[in-house]
Amino acid sequence: MSGPAHVSVLLKEVVEALEPAPGKRIVDATFGAGGYSRAFLDAGADVVAFDRDPTAAGFAAPLVATGRFRLVEDRFSTLAEHVAPGCDGVAFDLGISSMQVDQAERGFSFMRDGPLDMRMERAGPSAADLVNTEDQAELARIFWVYGEERQSRRIAAALVRRRAEAPFTRTLDLAEVVERALGGRRGAKVHPATRVFQALRIAVNAELDELEAGLDAAEQVLAEGGRLAVVTFHSLEDRIVKAFFTERAGRTASGSRHLPPAAKGPQPTFSLLFNGARAPSEAEMAANPRARSAKLRAGVRTAAPAWRDAA
Repeated sequence: MSGPAHVSVLLKEVVEALEPAPGKRIVDATFGAGGYSRAFLDAGADVVAFDRDPTAAGFAAPLVATGRFRLVEDRFSTLAEHVAPGCDGVAFDLGISSMQVDQAERGFSFMRDGPLDMRMERAGPSAADLVNTEDQAELARIFWVYGEERQSRRIAAALVRRRAEAPFTRTLDLAEVVERALGGRRGAKVHPATRVFQALRIAVNAELDELEAGLDAAEQVLAEGGRLAVVTFHSLEDRIVKAFFTERAGRTASGSRHLPPAAKGPQPTFSLLFNGARAPSEAEMAANPRARSAKLRAGVRTAAPAWRDAA
């Protein structure tokens, strides 16, 4: 996710975690506007970047001239299909970029009127398709699971009532109906539609499934000593990343001492680069409010085989 002027969040910390240098091969799994890729290239590394958004190619064009950069226009879950094993680093910068939010025609923003789309790769069912066709129970589930929206059932009921009169096609129309369903803003700092829009975006783009598959793929391509750095922006993503590193570092809770020992699982594939998560500096958060929720977790690849291979 990028802030104003598309400055990548936690850029300094990610570069320090991955240690790009001449002769090293780094994967930028979420290219966006290329902030991480440019930093890795400036450090002398070779870079393979991924982005499923067709607009990314325009930002990638100047980097190709370095001779050390390649853009793969595909989901990062396919990383292991495009990158040979032995990488020195993989970076993930999750969530939605400021460019996507700022382009009203992409349909990601509840603050700008545009078509209710939200598709990162502009293929498959759109947000409008979900809102207009899913039944009430499924809409409530999407809002609850992916948006952690406590009033998910009330909102789903309101949307179903309204779409019976006219289908949803525009972002501001949806935002206004959600706001009315929740009784207005009443001085709330966060727009009432925030969680619904997040939930729809995650559902449309299968983001959480993609994240789990992408982490597994990174584990497969990293060399021993290679580093994985992941920046998240909300609790659903961070929960998955935290669980991945906890499990792969062998830090899951052991069984009860009153029970027979559990069967020994695969060997740890990562050691943690630091405990817990790192947050942006006060200066970065002051300069870029979108950085406030960011968290960085990182690990170093061990010599153990990837868990998929060890199974």
